[in-house]
Amino acid sequence: MDELAARFEAHRAHLNGVAYRMLGSAGEADDAVQETWLRLSRADVSAVANLAAWLTTVVSRLCLDQLRARAARREDPVGHQVPELIAQAGDPAAEAVLVDSVGRALLVVLDRLGPTERVAFVLHDLFAVPFDQIAPIVDRTTVATKKLASRARQRVRGGPTVPDDQLVRQRQVVAAFLAAARAGDLDGLLAVLAPDVVRRADAAGLPIGVPTTVRGSRAVADETVLLRRNSLFAVPMLIDGAVGAVVAPHGRVLLALVITIEADRITGYDVIADPARLGALDLAVI
Repeated sequence: MDELAARFEAHRAHLNGVAYRMLGSAGEADDAVQETWLRLSRADVSAVANLAAWLTTVVSRLCLDQLRARAARREDPVGHQVPELIAQAGDPAAEAVLVDSVGRALLVVLDRLGPTERVAFVLHDLFAVPFDQIAPIVDRTTVATKKLASRARQRVRGGPTVPDDQLVRQRQVVAAFLAAARAGDLDGLLAVLAPDVVRRADAAGLPIGVPTTVRGSRAVADETVLLRRNSLFAVPMLIDGAVGAVVAPHGRVLLALVITIEADRITGYDVIADPARLGALDLAVI
C-alpha cells in the first residue's frame, strides 16, 4: 500500500490541475482527487500499464458527474445583492494565487460550457489527452468528442468585432482602468475616464442607496475608489466581441462591465448584474 500511495502522490499535482480546471473550485477539486485515491486503493491495478492515464480517466469521470449534478441543480442566488456576494468572496490575494494559475477569464468561459464540452476541452486542449481516450469518458464517439472540443474552443476564443489594433488599444484602456481601481488611484482613473463619462448599472449590482446612473469623471472615479474591492476580482474579457471586464470571484461571473471607448478614453459603461442579462452575453478570452 505504501508503494501504491507513493505512486499516487507522484500524480497528485497533475490530478489537482485537471480537476480544478474542470470544476473551478479548489475544494471540489481536492474532493475529486481524494475520491480518486480511494478508488485506486480499492482497485486491482496490477494489469494497468499506464497509471497516469487510469487516474486521469477516474478523476475526469468524477468531475463530469459533479458538473452534471451542478448543472441539474444550478440556481442563481436569490435574496442577495451582488455586493454582498463579493464581500463574502474571501481574501482576493489568496484567491488570486490559484485563479491566476489558470486565468480568471478562462475559468469564466469554462464555467459557461456544458459538462461534456468542458471535460473534452480541458483534457484535450489543456492537457493534450488524445480524443480516443476522452471519448469513453464523455460517452461519445471519437468524432463526436472532437466536435465537443471544437465547439468549446470557439466559445473560449470568441469572435472580436473590431480590428486587432483597436482591440489592443481597448484592452490597454480597460487594463489601465482596472489597475487604477485596484490601487485606489484617483488620478489614474481620471486619466482614463472621459470628462462626461456615464456609468449605468443594474440595481442588484450596487450597494443599497447608490444611484443606478452616475455622470462625470470625478463622480465615477470617486465611486470606483469606494467600490474598489470589485476590481480585485476583475479581468478584461471580450464581451459581445469588444473589450469589457467581468467581476468574477473564483471564476464565477457576478458583474459584467460593457464599456464604450472613444479616443482611448472610457466614455461610458454599463454594469450588468441581472442573471438573465449576464447569461445573454457572449464572453470570451481576449
